[in-house]
Amino acid sequence: MAWLYLFIAGLFECGWAIGLKYTEGFSKPLPTVLTVIAMGISFWLLSIAMKTIPVGTAYAVWTGIGAVGVAIMGMFLFNESKDILRILCLLLIVTGIVGLKLVSKGEA
Repeated sequence: MAWLYLFIAGLFECGWAIGLKYTEGFSKPLPTVLTVIAMGISFWLLSIAMKTIPVGTAYAVWTGIGAVGVAIMGMFLFNESKDILRILCLLLIVTGIVGLKLVSKGEA
């Protein structure tokens, strides 16, 4: 279950990171509230995952999911670059996330 919590925490990290863009410097109330809620849920789920998964692994996976997710969302929501080298770099991050999961034996 810890890995599921960590994955969901990473998705909420994507939500709050993208949400920051929509808050326009925390000047828009609804996006600000939703962003803060997403932050809270993301940190809470990360903390639950860290009960079982080592902190270095959990944090690296959490930030990796967030980085890849936000970069992909940026490509579609904000017309950011879809350059092949950028996509290959994102695939390297995904490879690292998968690698951390594979070498984290004995953890829930």
